[in-house]
Amino acid sequence: MIDKLFPNAAQMWPDFWTATIATVEMTVATTLIACILGIFIGVLLLSTGEGGLTPNRAVYLILDKVVDIGRSIPFIILLVIIMPFTRFIVGTSLGTTAVTVPLIAGTIPFYARQVQNSLLEVDPGVVEAAKAMGSSNLGIIFRVYLREGLVSILRATNFTVIAIIGLTAMAGVVGGGGLGDMAVTEGYDRGYTDVTFLALVFTLIFVFVTQILGNLAIRLVSRGRK
Repeated sequence: MIDKLFPNAAQMWPDFWTATIATVEMTVATTLIACILGIFIGVLLLSTGEGGLTPNRAVYLILDKVVDIGRSIPFIILLVIIMPFTRFIVGTSLGTTAVTVPLIAGTIPFYARQVQNSLLEVDPGVVEAAKAMGSSNLGIIFRVYLREGLVSILRATNFTVIAIIGLTAMAGVVGGGGLGDMAVTEGYDRGYTDVTFLALVFTLIFVFVTQILGNLAIRLVSRGRK
């Protein structure tokens, strides 16, 4: 039955598995690195902004503009623009490892802004109470902002991971590997519509699983606070 419905894809099951693993690897690597750097930049934006723990107008304006510009560049253009940098870092501009570089570069400003907005939702009264108790700025960041804003940050992270999966598929246009690459090179270019369709199905399954795990983490953290 499957062979009749998907005649071309049926001959490529090992390739689908390899492409799925490549997509997972790109997503996980990008998420880990971009989230660590994004949280750092988000906290820096919060701290140096007006009313922050260490207000610094010059630093804030520079970071704010860099984040805005980074979020405004379409990913497909970013892929091309930083190709020389990608070659310098990993020695090539093609393949899963190479595409991870622009994925990280495109995700950091997007995630940093979400972290900043999440931390701005923290009750100012709790922050003032921590200051009155003599907490250091670093202590307030970890014990107040990041702790109180954890649920909101998890929601932003969940949304970001799903966006990253979409970007990995787009990277297939330039030979980035993964399910997106398979949909383009094996499906579209060769006219195998069943391959393209199954690549889409595999991608959607990955998105749904990610959404479920993210929502589960959010519920667990939320319950732990009650």
